[in-house]
Amino acid sequence: MTTVENAGRQARAMARRAADHPMLDRLARVGLACRGVLYALIGVLAVQIALGSGGKQADKGGAMTTIASLPFGSVLLWIMVVGFAGLALWQASEALFGGLRITKDRVEAAFRAVVYALIVGSLLTLLLSGKSGSDDKKSQDVTGKLLDLPGGQFIVGLIGLGIIGLGVYWIYQGWKKKFREELDQGRMSPGARKLMDRLGTAGYLARGAVAVLAGVFVVQAAITYDPDKAGGIDATLRAFADTPVGPWLLVVVALGLVLFAGYCFGESRWRRT
Repeated sequence: MTTVENAGRQARAMARRAADHPMLDRLARVGLACRGVLYALIGVLAVQIALGSGGKQADKGGAMTTIASLPFGSVLLWIMVVGFAGLALWQASEALFGGLRITKDRVEAAFRAVVYALIVGSLLTLLLSGKSGSDDKKSQDVTGKLLDLPGGQFIVGLIGLGIIGLGVYWIYQGWKKKFREELDQGRMSPGARKLMDRLGTAGYLARGAVAVLAGVFVVQAAITYDPDKAGGIDATLRAFADTPVGPWLLVVVALGLVLFAGYCFGESRWRRT
């Protein structure tokens, strides 16, 4: 075995030991609770918009800005940086060292690691610059750059279909209660299992509905070659209020996101890691 191969094997072994360290498990659980905080605030901001009393955007940026305005808000944001960094590292380790896990699970873990890393970047930007960008603007900017590429409309269309597929998958997870597979139900009381079933079902259905509509907007952007058609969570949630049902549909979806926040808090305790 060459020196380079030996060094590579030692590096992989060290990475695996780090992935299995109990501290990473604790940080990931903190991150799951932080994810619950974001979803709860997004849901509350969306309810305020539906009732005509909201001024902030109902997305991650709006939620982070709300936290920053609280007493000791910067401390809370730094805790969230640590928590989401823990989530990103945990999911990266699942993708790299997933053992016998099927490829789909490892790809999902890699996708989550990227999402959590981006949230860490947004938190650091807010902490260091005091500014939090709009998810809608970011989505439109990225869509515009992709549309300018050769075959850009096709690429954006595929991304939109992928987001719709993700939303349908989340709805399926909620309806069939597939999220149970991620929970250590042996440590849960019957009451806790029933509560998590209700929170998870409502939460995944709401998340799925938001993702499906967001994907539809991206597909529209591809068809019309108009990046302004694409939007983030805020634009998608506001679109629910423009349906014939009116703002009450937005209230229902927003409450579903709040219930998913409750699921995240329970997940921070009972999630298999």
